[in-house]
Amino acid sequence: MGVIKQGILGGFRKKTGTVVGAYWRSLDVIRGLPRSSGKAATEKQLSVQLKFGLVTPFLSRFAALINRGFASSAGVSTPMNVAVSYHIKNAIVGIYPDYEIELTKVRFSEGSLELPVEFLVEPAAGGIVNISWEYDVQLKDDRYMPSDSLSVLVYNPVKSKFMRASLVAERSAGTYAMQLPNVFVGDTVHIYVAFSSTTTANLNSDSTYISELTVL
Repeated sequence: MGVIKQGILGGFRKKTGTVVGAYWRSLDVIRGLPRSSGKAATEKQLSVQLKFGLVTPFLSRFAALINRGFASSAGVSTPMNVAVSYHIKNAIVGIYPDYEIELTKVRFSEGSLELPVEFLVEPAAGGIVNISWEYDVQLKDDRYMPSDSLSVLVYNPVKSKFMRASLVAERSAGTYAMQLPNVFVGDTVHIYVAFSSTTTANLNSDSTYISELTVL
């Protein structure tokens, strides 16, 4: 893909000869038309396609968290594209064609904001999940602020459902109680957390996998 610098021709749209012009993320770009080789896809190509097809629909179900959490890494790409690339490289396990997503490697955010040293997670009756962490006021700086806000992602593979809680508790609070649906009771869920700055745009922490637990 080429980027068109404004010159005598400027940008253009649609197909012109053997290239296609488009306006993408505030840039005029050109792409070559795809060529058909007539050859069957190799196993390596099929492997990449299979991984892409596995990761993309999975991530699309918590796209709102990804769009914020991967924003600082996107550049001229998109947060979702960066997230897909990360998961294809780091979160796929198995041997072709039997791939699956390693749930402990899933991320919805990445960045340099600091996480607490440790999270504690305890289920409570009625579908409550209590998440707590230590806030050290002595560490206060631009990457560790009391106003940094917690986001939580809960995945229930039994029901194939995600629950999202976005910017729901300040770092200084040290605790958050998340209500899960009644239909989750008895199921095993996987929990991920991240913090986002409320004072600096697109400053997030890496999300981290903190627990697998049975909902009470």
